[in-house]
Amino acid sequence: MNLDLSGKRALVGGSTQGIGLAAAKELAALGASVTLLARNENSLQTALQSLPVSKQAKHDYLVADFSKVNEVEAVVKKYEEKNTVHIIVNNTGGPPAGPISSAATLAFTDAFQAHVLVNQILMQTFLAGMKAEQYGRIINVISTSVKAPLKNLGVSNTIRAAVANWAKTLANEVGEFGITVNNVLPGATNTARLQAIVENQSGKFNKTTAEVEAEMKHEIPAKRFGEAHEVAAAIAFLATPAAAYINGINLPVDGGRTPNL
Repeated sequence: MNLDLSGKRALVGGSTQGIGLAAAKELAALGASVTLLARNENSLQTALQSLPVSKQAKHDYLVADFSKVNEVEAVVKKYEEKNTVHIIVNNTGGPPAGPISSAATLAFTDAFQAHVLVNQILMQTFLAGMKAEQYGRIINVISTSVKAPLKNLGVSNTIRAAVANWAKTLANEVGEFGITVNNVLPGATNTARLQAIVENQSGKFNKTTAEVEAEMKHEIPAKRFGEAHEVAAAIAFLATPAAAYINGINLPVDGGRTPNL
């Protein structure tokens, strides 16, 4: 099985912590040169030092705020002038929790920009290079909510579904060029995002965080939360030559929690 990413460059969004950083480390371990993309330069510098280096890989980082679409576009277009990116991992923090009935209109537009529009910009910026190399992997880290909407995540459920449909549409268009587009759907994973959701539920329902966590784990067949490196392993595999015939799918990494196929 060919898992070698030597000579490939991966751009990973939201890569200073959580699933993004774990994915960057896995891709680097397989030989890829990794470009970290996030808004905090100090955190990027720290994350950069944590990446393994193998097979002549050269890692770097880009500073851009996903809430500022024009800034992201300017940064990545300048980078593309001298660099080919073979793998894009679209990953950024999810919208705030809350019911859809009380969500502000601006919450939808902000989330749409950070998730859908930024994905579109990154894809369009690096697509020509992928086609020229006859190798491309676009992997979107979204949520199991695209299969079954999650309670109290109204805006997130809406925007994640938009990303999933964007990805499937794109997969149909670029498959003939050796490019695949897939979605990884993390379930409850030990990250800062999960902690924020637990705290939100704790305050809303007047329960301790331990009680909320116990209830969440009870709904998962594995009876535990996932770890960032477990999601990262799925991302890394989809980036490899071995996954060349996997295209346009939603892959849950959720311990079996999603109730449908």
